[in-house]
Amino acid sequence: MVAALLIHVTLWLSILLQSPLIIMSKYILSIDQGTTSSRAVLFDVQGKVVAKSQTEFEQLFPQDGWVEHRPSDILSTVIACAKNVVSDAKISAHDIRCVGITNQRETTVVWDKKTGEPIYNAIVWQDRRTSERCRELVEKGYETMVSSKTGLLLDPYFSASKLQWILDHVEGARQRAEKGELAFGTIDTFLLWHLTQGHHHATDATNASRTLLFNIHEQCWDEQLLTLFNIPQQILPVVKDSGADFGMTDPTILGQSVAITAMMGDQQAALFGQTCFEKGMAKSTYGTGCFLMLNTGSLAIKSNNKLLTTIAYRINGETNYALEGSIFMAGATVQWLRDGLEFIKDASETQAIAKQVPIDHGVFLVPAFTGLGAPFWDPNARGAIVGLTRDSGIKEIVSAGLQSVCYQTKDLQKAMEADGVRPTSIQIDGGMSRNDWTMQFLADILGANISRSSILETTALGCAYMAGLQAGIFDSMNQISTLWQQDKLFTPTMLATQRNGLYRQWLTAVDRVKTQ
Repeated sequence: MVAALLIHVTLWLSILLQSPLIIMSKYILSIDQGTTSSRAVLFDVQGKVVAKSQTEFEQLFPQDGWVEHRPSDILSTVIACAKNVVSDAKISAHDIRCVGITNQRETTVVWDKKTGEPIYNAIVWQDRRTSERCRELVEKGYETMVSSKTGLLLDPYFSASKLQWILDHVEGARQRAEKGELAFGTIDTFLLWHLTQGHHHATDATNASRTLLFNIHEQCWDEQLLTLFNIPQQILPVVKDSGADFGMTDPTILGQSVAITAMMGDQQAALFGQTCFEKGMAKSTYGTGCFLMLNTGSLAIKSNNKLLTTIAYRINGETNYALEGSIFMAGATVQWLRDGLEFIKDASETQAIAKQVPIDHGVFLVPAFTGLGAPFWDPNARGAIVGLTRDSGIKEIVSAGLQSVCYQTKDLQKAMEADGVRPTSIQIDGGMSRNDWTMQFLADILGANISRSSILETTALGCAYMAGLQAGIFDSMNQISTLWQQDKLFTPTMLATQRNGLYRQWLTAVDRVKTQ
């Protein structure tokens, strides 16, 4: 009888191990809402990609230096991509343990709390319409105060002046905001609101730290900053840890409600995905823009070279900080070569083209299409191609476009070096990091080892790691660290004399477009 009972139990366990109740813990859905496209990536518990879906959406340029998105495009592409990966993986929502949201940072949306309808298009982080307002505040001497509280600069890149512009320029918006009828959010907050049917108006500390309204030392919305930008507090979301209970998805989206357990700004998520958990570890992400971020641990280092002090992540109320340099045009430069100049049909063509010309071809493309980011912070600068001769052609300009991303990263490296924290080994990710020619030139111009992750969807992966950590899929950050794998190592081979000579020519080209 005992033997029969053991056989019965063995059969029962065998069936149970194949049931949806066990399988449900196997997947994490990461929503990665970027500047030019939305993605959804399904990961297993080892951090491996199971399925992914990506959809581009329209970029709007109403005026010179203005960049907008339709919030409806953002929401619809996110939902479509999420549904696609579930369908492609041939699973159901029962199989997904949790959802994480990572997003383009600083992009600003204001919507009606009752209907969920935006009152204006999303103003994108690249947008420069509030340059004059920021310049006025700098001239009045506010930048020191703002920087000491936020770790940021008074620049239109960040959310506060964009939010103020919407409240001042959309008819009736300010009055409605003061009555508590409107909600503000960065893209993570906007998505959360709609994915939970308006039940949750929240953000995380990483996204809050990019608004110019959040005190990164006291971890709260700052009354003095709200007064400076004339922002009513009732419009703001609740700020939570990067891993937290953000509510449940609307069951109509995936067929069943799933817990949302993480939200992070895209660059912080990439840092987390690269497992840069130790002080001094650095990553550089090559997406629409380029962002070099260095973990500074529990210390918020103040830069003397116009880098940004920001929150890397906040877990269980404990904050890790980072030093960051932001470049506005990386992959977007290649997109311009494709769509603006029509020199290429696909980004993948650029590598073969660049190989056909020497490294020192003499042409420099400064992609200041929406101003210069770190360390120059010149919102009024505009792009230029310098060094053209009768011998110059499409090949040289394409090569110069790729090289410009590397030169701009060198600008950030030099600024970090001046702040005493020069990264000599960098982990890279993002779509542009697939280009071996560009990454080798990056190693050469930086004089640093460049390590490419085996998973280029590191932004989505980092958010998945955070969501999984919060949901109990991962025991610790140490466990997550063991999952990282290198795809390829690029080591510098260029002589220092050539490296320094090329960089001097780059700086000369930048000087030609600077306005301040």
